[in-house]
Amino acid sequence: MATMNVSLPVALKEFAEVQVGDRGFGTMSSYVRELIRRDRDRQRLRNLLLEGAQSPPAVLVDEKWFADLRASLRDLAGE
Repeated sequence: MATMNVSLPVALKEFAEVQVGDRGFGTMSSYVRELIRRDRDRQRLRNLLLEGAQSPPAVLVDEKWFADLRASLRDLAGE
């Protein structure tokens, strides 16, 4: 595992220390690792959402699509 040193203003250091204690992190390092993982995951999700928003729809969801869905559900329910 690599080592990284971070300098923080006193107020941020105190906030991080409280978070470590209150949220059950064993060390400051585990807290920082979790923050970095969450940021990485947030960026991945954002990129996937942007990619999806820029792609064409796989299926046209219109009035007919919903009518077919309702009919399928009625068939499953035995109506």
